Amino acid sequence: MSRDPHPHSPISARPEPPDSPSTGLPSEAPPLLSVHAAVVFLAAVIIGLVMGGLMFLHEKSVPAAVATGLGCCGLSVPVLHKLIG
Repeated sequence: MSRDPHPHSPISARPEPPDSPSTGLPSEAPPLLSVHAAVVFLAAVIIGLVMGGLMFLHEKSVPAAVATGLGCCGLSVPVLHKLIG
């Protein structure tokens, strides 16, 4: 079993990686969206797609399906925000 000959040495046993070059940006940028917002928007998009698809199957009209999907997506965001929050 080997022992460190200098137990109080200022040099660490694990070398640290060299610093990255300074680009003026922080090392870790904050996320663009929180997890809560991402889940709410994803669920709203899924609801909009489902409702738009159902409307297209019923009416056979693309403009009506798009309008329904966008409307349902937009109206479901505040509801999902309160339900999931």
